[in-house]
Amino acid sequence: MMLKLALLLFAFSSATGQQLAPASSSVAPSATPSAEPSPPALDEEIVPTFETQKLARTYILDIPAPRGQITDRNGAPLAQNQLSYNLAINFSTPLEFNDTETLDFAHRQIAAASKLIGRQIRVADEAILRHYHNRGILPFEIATNLSAEEYDAAKAHLPPEMTLRGVYLRVYPQGKIAGQIVGYCGRTGRNPDGIIDNHETIWPETEGREGIEQTFNAMLTGKHGEYKITFDKDGRKTSEKIVSPPIPGHTVVTTLDLRLQELAEKALEAKAKRGAIVIMDPNNGDILALASWPNYNPNLFVPSISPEKFKALQDDPGIPLLPRAFRSSYPPGSTFKVAVGIAALESGAVTPSEQYQCVSSIQIGNLTFHNWKKSDRGFLNFVQALTESCDTWFYQVGIKTGAEPIIDWAQRLGFGAKCGIPIRGEVEGRVPNDSYMKATHGRKLLNGDIANLSIGQGDTQVTPLQMAQAMSIVANGGTFYQTRLVQQVQSIDGGIVTAYNVREKKTLNFSAETMAQLRTGMVDAVNGPAGTAHAANLETVTVAGKTGTAQWGPKNKERTAAWFAGYVPAEKPQYAFSALYEGDVGVKAHGGTVAAPMIAQVLKELYKGELANGRRQRRAQPEESPTVRRAEPVEEDAGD
Repeated sequence: MMLKLALLLFAFSSATGQQLAPASSSVAPSATPSAEPSPPALDEEIVPTFETQKLARTYILDIPAPRGQITDRNGAPLAQNQLSYNLAINFSTPLEFNDTETLDFAHRQIAAASKLIGRQIRVADEAILRHYHNRGILPFEIATNLSAEEYDAAKAHLPPEMTLRGVYLRVYPQGKIAGQIVGYCGRTGRNPDGIIDNHETIWPETEGREGIEQTFNAMLTGKHGEYKITFDKDGRKTSEKIVSPPIPGHTVVTTLDLRLQELAEKALEAKAKRGAIVIMDPNNGDILALASWPNYNPNLFVPSISPEKFKALQDDPGIPLLPRAFRSSYPPGSTFKVAVGIAALESGAVTPSEQYQCVSSIQIGNLTFHNWKKSDRGFLNFVQALTESCDTWFYQVGIKTGAEPIIDWAQRLGFGAKCGIPIRGEVEGRVPNDSYMKATHGRKLLNGDIANLSIGQGDTQVTPLQMAQAMSIVANGGTFYQTRLVQQVQSIDGGIVTAYNVREKKTLNFSAETMAQLRTGMVDAVNGPAGTAHAANLETVTVAGKTGTAQWGPKNKERTAAWFAGYVPAEKPQYAFSALYEGDVGVKAHGGTVAAPMIAQVLKELYKGELANGRRQRRAQPEESPTVRRAEPVEEDAGD
């Protein structure tokens, strides 16, 4: 009820030019409420005659509604409204000034307003005359978006020829946090200056231009209110009335967790020039953090962004307008070995105890394919090969498995298809098959291509969001949930308008043995002596993960995509994650040394103070394959 009253008063002040104090503590200017305004005169129905029709008239104007809020899963605001004030001139009715008198009056008011608020105000004479001739019955704004100090100064000494008009501004209280996901708004047009039309809006509306603001624009916009102004045959205002107050837009409740989103963005800011972190709940498919770096502050677009500032954003070499988490795809490197391992084990191409030699390089056709380690590591089984991320092991196993099972299982895990989040521009990534290879390279997949595919290189492309989605499926044992970014849309009174329920898309039906093998290999990759992700090892919780390093881009501008992906706690997963570090041209970076520490920084804060009982218990258990020789630590640089 209080909100509706505030909206009514706000609409009335905007339309009539009467002064209002802020409606709530969220308003930037701080002031005490003014005296209660006199009630408007009773509405009159003017029936103009032929002689009086030029001056006797009734206008129905639309009052834009406040946009609905966007919140995180716990109700923390990500986008909301703030009441701002514009200073305007009131021309008396009837409008009897000639041009000279109009300009003389306006110049005096503008000079007085400049002195009043301490801001130099310049308004073109052409704009003054156009407003007076076309819409002089409405206040003429001369200074917009007053600061708190300007508002206080104006309110304390406001002359009768001026008015303070309240308008709503879209603001983003968390600043940069989740800015690329929430998006930003822009005005639908400039302030009208033509002849007044019935049902034109009193001031320009805002519309979503990016992110959730854009996708849910219709639900966030709300419903216009209406107010009526009536003039008599002499052109004097005889009545004004709120016909119907505006109805605020709906609230969009996202699945994001503001704390997790902030932790992810802080880790990226501290440890990467460019990159992304995605964190999901593997038990329902909810996206808890969808972070990219660098990002931007959507408040730059409030109330509008200058061409110079927008060009600076566009020209920034870090491309802050690009949400890398879902609009960029990269070769996944050795994180893709999780999919290859599932394909190999589930197809029966290899068994858990079967061993292949991890040599420094192997010959495939007329090409030599190298392992990331230069030494011969001997014969390894699947768990050992995944732990050490042995490339030559996966070359052999990938070719034996064949392209079809690998492609099939990669697609079952969600690679090569959009996750379906409600933001425009999500990319599909790519899992190359024969059709793609023939169209792109003029040949079907050869053994060398399968070898590249087996270690996530070549033409394979994955988004950080797809990687986190795949890890969610592995973490929960094979259930593919529809990925969710929005939980529901609520009305102003809290009723549910639209709900996006948890939905199970399919079950992958991994065997229990395959799941045990994956879990052991991913836990050992972080916690075992020969693992590649020691930087993510924590005392407070057992992390399961897989590193990856891949090169992409043209040879003269080749970059490194360094990955770390997995889930935590290993015993009963609460979170699935992926971290992507986008390296500089010509600079080597490895998933274990740059991506794993980003996740470690987030998890340290998340699990601060918790005991590692699960980890100690797991390490005390006997190895699942006690007869297989375990790999020993090596002194080479941490790589994959």
